[in-house]
Amino acid sequence: MYRRFDLTDNKMYSLSSSSKNVVAKIEDLLTMKVYFSEDLPNELGNTKRYLQDILEEYAAHSNDNLRFYFTVPESSEDLENEARKDGIQPVQMQVVENDKLEIKRVYLGIALFYEDKKEIIPVIQTTTGLEYLITTKIKTLVDTDKKTIGLANLDSDNEIKTQNLSSQLSQHYNVRNTDVAAPVDDQIDVLLVSGTSDTLDSLIASNIDSFLDSGRGVLFTQSGVDTDIALQQANAIQSDVFSFLRSYGLILKNNLVLDRSCGRVQVQQQMGFFRMNVPMEYPFLPIVQSFNENELIVNGLEQVHLFFPSEVQVDTVLSDKVVDVVDLFSSSNNSGIMEGRFMLNPDPKNNPFLRNLDQSGKLLCASSKLTSGGELILVSDSRFLSDDGGMSIPV
Repeated sequence: MYRRFDLTDNKMYSLSSSSKNVVAKIEDLLTMKVYFSEDLPNELGNTKRYLQDILEEYAAHSNDNLRFYFTVPESSEDLENEARKDGIQPVQMQVVENDKLEIKRVYLGIALFYEDKKEIIPVIQTTTGLEYLITTKIKTLVDTDKKTIGLANLDSDNEIKTQNLSSQLSQHYNVRNTDVAAPVDDQIDVLLVSGTSDTLDSLIASNIDSFLDSGRGVLFTQSGVDTDIALQQANAIQSDVFSFLRSYGLILKNNLVLDRSCGRVQVQQQMGFFRMNVPMEYPFLPIVQSFNENELIVNGLEQVHLFFPSEVQVDTVLSDKVVDVVDLFSSSNNSGIMEGRFMLNPDPKNNPFLRNLDQSGKLLCASSKLTSGGELILVSDSRFLSDDGGMSIPV
């Protein structure tokens, strides 16, 4: 009997339960052709070894329905042509050989085949998020029924454009705009909700409650402060949406979290006789890099961009419907909190608060696990799903 043992502290060579469940659904032969060059630099050599180990894990849990093999395309012209035919192109990398910096063409991709379908991973340069990426490709190949994701907007006064999000999701899921003022269709598997700056209708709250009670999942994006960067105005949101979230153990504060790790905005400054746009770091737009590695949904993420997020706290007293509340990601340890009086000026000369970012990380996203089997994930940024917010960042 074939067995593998993973003795690493963080079980880095062991598949997550989600990946095992996906692999168990493979009913026919799934073949992976791994096109990897030889004599790779140290870091890429480690990536290749990790890939070999993790693919052996996939194969071990596949009931002999998943097979893979490594190919060195440079070893023959036929193999190079085969790689290109499968959608894997060489990439150029800087390497040090014989104490010289040289440009080298290398292959670092995988082609996956199942029945008459194909998926590719054209370039693999890091182990970060690799299991999630491979599992997603396998899931796309073997799933006969696509899950359906519903998109809902609670702010009737402001239309949220989600074309970028819909375009990405539709590669793997059915995507439908959903009106949560009516009971949510049973065909919706997951609900993505853009928050409100006004009152949360009790009927809408009840419909979302019922959706969660049915064991399904909701990603809820909600700010604690309504902001307008053009006017440099901000006001604490007054809404019963906060009571709704608190019933799931999630306390959303009416403040703004600032982070020294942040995006930039263009600021007009006088340069002699001219006014010019100058890029300036803007701590109100945190770039999150601190994730809970024990949670698959965020494990492997490199960064997330947020726009004017608020602090999330976990309620000390949980209702009977909540099993646990789990941190998902936080700001860095160069953070700050602004509340009460909001100053959005991006120039630290005119906004001294931006120079005092020395607080520990603040929770920005958490997951409430429910007794029903449902899950409510809160991201403290109402713009997170919109084309002019989080989804405006290229991926």
